Amino acid sequence: MEGIKFIALVPMKGHSERVPNKNLRNFAGKPLYHAIINTLKMSKYIKNIVVNTDSTKIKGDILDCFEEDVIVVDRPNNLVGDFVAMNEIIDHDLSVIDGDYFMQTHSTNPLLNYQTINKAAVKFISNQERFDSIFAVTRIQSRLFNSAGNPINHTQGELQRTQDLDPIFEENSNFYFFSRDSFNRAGNNRIGVNPMMYELDKIESTDIDEEDDFKIAEMLHKAGNLT
Repeated sequence: MEGIKFIALVPMKGHSERVPNKNLRNFAGKPLYHAIINTLKMSKYIKNIVVNTDSTKIKGDILDCFEEDVIVVDRPNNLVGDFVAMNEIIDHDLSVIDGDYFMQTHSTNPLLNYQTINKAAVKFISNQERFDSIFAVTRIQSRLFNSAGNPINHTQGELQRTQDLDPIFEENSNFYFFSRDSFNRAGNNRIGVNPMMYELDKIESTDIDEEDDFKIAEMLHKAGNLT
């Protein structure tokens, strides 16, 4: 198990509804997706990087900037669109590439650190007898309510200290480690039947989903010199 290395899957579509041209937009002097690609290249546990895309512009930029470092998989027409599930994209990738162990992340997670990737890889490798996959989460320890205004994780009126509340964990989509076998056994799901959660802090787990997210992520990147 010690020699395990992972194929990184980085899906990127050309169309972005809320942040136009997001993947190729200038982020700290380079297209946004360069941040995660360069981070993955720094990890000693990443063997190959595979980008699944429907964009000829993204594909062209990859070929110009990364040459053989990144493998491009052309996304078939039946998987193009805003409502295609990510597990369907992964399933297609696994059908056209070799390998047994995978790590999936997104170009919209530019603050993810290669050292975190290394630590998560080690967690996966050393705990395979207990867990079949790992996914990144963010801790939420606040008084939460559902849409009807009913408390979810506390008793209304008691005003428990937030630090005393049982934490809830949000799947933040920063990364998933899994095997081909666990993906298949879970019914083509990157989160296996017996997963482990890996907690990330709020800054590193920043995800660019809205215009404000892009501005905040770029400021944090510049301030912390994160690469």
